[in-house]
Amino acid sequence: MKFKLIYPKWSKLKGQTEFHLPPHGPVVFAATLPKDVDVIFVDENLETIDFDDPVDLVGISMMLTIQVKRGWAVADRYRRKGIRVIFGGIATMLHAEETRLHADAVFLGEAEGRMEQVLTDLHNNALQPVYDYLNDHPPIESVGPARRDILNRDLYNYKGVQMFDLVHASRGCRFNCYPCAVAYLGGRKFRPRPIDKAVEEMAGIDNNRLFIVDNSLAQDSKWEKELFREMIPLKKKWCSHPIEDDPEILDLAAQAGAWYVYQAVFDMSDTIRNRIRRYHDHGISVEGTILLGLDHHTEDYIKRFVDFLLEIDLDLAEFTVLAPFPHTRAFEELHAQNRILSHDWNDYTADKVVYQPRHMSPEKLQELFDYAWNAFYKEESQMIRMFKLHKQVVEKEMADGTYRKRPRQMSKKAFGKTLDAI
Repeated sequence: MKFKLIYPKWSKLKGQTEFHLPPHGPVVFAATLPKDVDVIFVDENLETIDFDDPVDLVGISMMLTIQVKRGWAVADRYRRKGIRVIFGGIATMLHAEETRLHADAVFLGEAEGRMEQVLTDLHNNALQPVYDYLNDHPPIESVGPARRDILNRDLYNYKGVQMFDLVHASRGCRFNCYPCAVAYLGGRKFRPRPIDKAVEEMAGIDNNRLFIVDNSLAQDSKWEKELFREMIPLKKKWCSHPIEDDPEILDLAAQAGAWYVYQAVFDMSDTIRNRIRRYHDHGISVEGTILLGLDHHTEDYIKRFVDFLLEIDLDLAEFTVLAPFPHTRAFEELHAQNRILSHDWNDYTADKVVYQPRHMSPEKLQELFDYAWNAFYKEESQMIRMFKLHKQVVEKEMADGTYRKRPRQMSKKAFGKTLDAI
């Protein structure tokens, strides 16, 4: 059976450097397919879809809301040719009802142990319109290594910089943050993979640089410590979402190769200031994720907030405006208050204002979003700051002997010359 798996194209945030990581959802999903399925993967951000390539089934994996309209258009084109289409992924789950109009089947939830039945139904011409496993999670022990062999490795390289591979050590999240849909998608129970299986997968990835994409590593102190201890011998260099603000855990994370973290910066408190300092004290860089447009944000607050971010010496900052994605607390609240201005999912890029802010016009918030990017990167561009971050990981790799040149990746000599130029 020939199965074409497509990851629809999507646009980067305004002001964000254009690069693409190997997507995680498709490679995790591909691992759930029977071995006799021939998987052809197309990342439309980097490749062109060949609609004339003969296939038996098309799968469309959508992670982001801004992928859905493109995903629907791709599906419509295949279905007009008589080829059946199944959808899955985070954005499919958030937009299931609309997606059903463009699909032969919609898969909701986690796919481990479920795909053989789906393919049997396909073979028997009895494909169900919806396979709903949103609240029926498979045993976490059944999660195996992702199928990274379906990727075209040469595509995931930015200006000679080797991108990292994505991996996860847990699912679910015990938190329920205002703008986030994870509680709906994966449940509020923290479900860690067996540490030996997660570490074995990391060890088997032919890339020294990893992005541990768990919603937060700061969910279970004992588990976090054990995970980092087992990762130390791998000598991998990795980034992640927040690590627990505990000296022992931060020290273990640094020993295990923590390179930088994506840390939500949600106020101007000493708690945030000290948390960033402690990351830096352990040699861990910080990319602050900054959400603008919350109900307590005024124009003056946002401008003071940007000044604060510069004061605390963030290595990078990624600004977004609040986007009320379906099945989040933000959507429910703003919808109830009749404050959502657009349901055009192409506008849900997190850099466009699609709702009525409480203390300003949508146009003013849009202006302040641009101000934040420009003010933070006024003295040093995002590209230079990213290169400095890359310099850190190269120096770590050279120190422990794990740096190696890949095809199309910058050599040590070329890296040195580029650094001198900057």
